Amino acid sequence: MRPRVVVVGAGMGGLASAIALARDGFAVTLLEKEAAPGGKMRRVAVGDAFIDGGPTVLTMPWVFRGLFEASGVDFDRAVPTTPLSILARHRWTDGSGLDLFADPAASEAAIRDFAGAREAAAFRGFKADAKRLYDLLEGPFILSDRRSVPDMMGALGVGGLQELWRLGRVESLWTALGRRFKDERLRQLFGRYSTYTGSSPFLAPATLMLVAEVEMQGVLAVKGGMHALALALADLAAGEGAELRRGTTVESLLVRDGVCSGVRLADGEEIPADAVVFNGDANALATGLLGRAAADAVPSIRPGDRSLSALVFCMKARASGMGLVRHNVFFDADYASEFKDVFARRRLPRRGTVYVCAQDRLDDDDARESDRLLLLVNAPPFGDVDPLADDEVRSCRDRLFNLLSDCGLNLEPTAERITTPQDFDRLFPATGGALYGPASHGWTASISRAPARSKVRGLYCAGGSVHPGAGVPMATLSGLRAASAVKADLGSMLPSRRAAISGGMSMR
Repeated sequence: MRPRVVVVGAGMGGLASAIALARDGFAVTLLEKEAAPGGKMRRVAVGDAFIDGGPTVLTMPWVFRGLFEASGVDFDRAVPTTPLSILARHRWTDGSGLDLFADPAASEAAIRDFAGAREAAAFRGFKADAKRLYDLLEGPFILSDRRSVPDMMGALGVGGLQELWRLGRVESLWTALGRRFKDERLRQLFGRYSTYTGSSPFLAPATLMLVAEVEMQGVLAVKGGMHALALALADLAAGEGAELRRGTTVESLLVRDGVCSGVRLADGEEIPADAVVFNGDANALATGLLGRAAADAVPSIRPGDRSLSALVFCMKARASGMGLVRHNVFFDADYASEFKDVFARRRLPRRGTVYVCAQDRLDDDDARESDRLLLLVNAPPFGDVDPLADDEVRSCRDRLFNLLSDCGLNLEPTAERITTPQDFDRLFPATGGALYGPASHGWTASISRAPARSKVRGLYCAGGSVHPGAGVPMATLSGLRAASAVKADLGSMLPSRRAAISGGMSMR
């Protein structure tokens, strides 16, 4: 007689919801259309190897540790990780390079050697501002269901609002960085944090400086790759009693009299439920892909408001010319043109940044015979209406390798597989290939994301397209927010646990 919840999609938000709800006594069925859990946290077969084809960075480990430990499972045993001492290695076409470290003092010293004492002092102030921003927004925004400007203002109070204005003002991340750093390379480096939410640093709010604090709290490498985290979460859900059905496609939601009462599968099977948690892109609901009755559940995302997509190359290759660490970033000189190309001209960047994840490395930059690599170039999120032509992809690949060579890295691929925006749109319908939901352009954009509770009773939302935002920890938190909303609404349906009660007659 337990209330039944169907969770659609075994991405990070869906897995977190399933775990939390099953642990609290709900009968949970988790439906996933792919053969493996993880959603965007997928792995790709390349030759005889498997390579992470999605997120590569694990931050905010307390989110996952809490999820496991609430179930009595040791996170460090279930998901072995290694802290990285080098957060990322950065290279430019002028031959310059800078490593950022987990130790802020080491980063400050490196910046002093790289750009001088003035920029080292600016970094020290930037680091303090990033921490203050994170501390200000963690409770009222990241860990909260508050989504409106008045709610945020009330939570922050007069003092918090004054501090927020001082730190970020109502300006772009690029402008805020220009007030702090004079070296354009450092503006590029820290401006890249906007792309963690799929956004342009020229349009995203200055509050995204807080990403620097998130990284300085620690970046972890997961043994076996990030997909291993998704597999461990699926095991945790099963251990709590959730049923995971893989290779199962949901055709539509069952909505009767304004209430979501279950799902219909592609094979015609109907699964009744007291609540449904949808862990796909919220725009799939808004565009009616799961039935017209659910189309008004969340606001739609216009194509022009989508976040970045990507051209992703997973490859086995021999690297030479410079040492690689786990995370490496290669910059061209003209940063503005990259985002004009992607968002305004709707084309692959002619002078784009290239991110390289060397999955088999930690802080090790020794030469080796072969590396498993993910190479990522930002791409326009219009794979549904304006797919990239093959010659565009080939030209971008040539430019990518030329940029790497200009920065000192030479690659000799032996096997590779390319994922385009149109591929991502097929994997994640109604996105156009956008990987982060709506872009965080404008200071109110993050507050405008869809909430855990939709406008259809009994239908809840989780994932990177809803509050609190994109990224592995945020998507996981969204799943916990959805589970909390379900429990608040259906908690009275849970059977009472046996308990000893006082009262009655006194007996021998």
